[in-house]
Amino acid sequence: MENHCDQRLRNKISVNGQLFVTLLLSALQKTPKWVYQRAMHDGDADMLDNITTGTIVIEDLEIGMTRSLQKLVTDHDIELFAEVSTDRNPVHLDDDYARDTIFEGRIAHGMLTAGLISAVIGEQLPGHGTVYLGQTLKFMAPVRPGDMVHAEVEVMDIDYGRRRVTLATHCRVGDTVVLKGEAIVLAPSGKFD
Repeated sequence: MENHCDQRLRNKISVNGQLFVTLLLSALQKTPKWVYQRAMHDGDADMLDNITTGTIVIEDLEIGMTRSLQKLVTDHDIELFAEVSTDRNPVHLDDDYARDTIFEGRIAHGMLTAGLISAVIGEQLPGHGTVYLGQTLKFMAPVRPGDMVHAEVEVMDIDYGRRRVTLATHCRVGDTVVLKGEAIVLAPSGKFD
């Protein structure tokens, strides 16, 4: 199903023939799709949508605030992560090898999944300008190609004087928690940044 934005881009390509727009559309089709989750309104079943990214300064943070995203992990994502990280463990890349492991099939890199937590922190809560100070991780279950991962962070503690925020972090596939941990970040401030 084609969305309105794609159709407008196609129209612009056919009218103007601009190389830039053609390249942009090509890149959008090849780029793994990030889907941010918004709160459901009035029982709306369409809960996958882009939400505004940016910054929530420390002065506006509250205990219990949460933000999340969903990402479909693809073979392409795993291959790109292997290339960038240089982690070419065959359990991630080789079907035959991975079938004979305790996972009985290929799995995504654990740090690829953990990177989704980083995306929520860096794009949404607290957002742009946030500096990671630490992160604990416990991998609970594997993520496989084709899994939809839901990554969520929740504000647990705020130290306004030091601009430190403690966040509970977890990722799940369906009802299964695949990763959990805690992040400590330096949050941006409206007073100093």
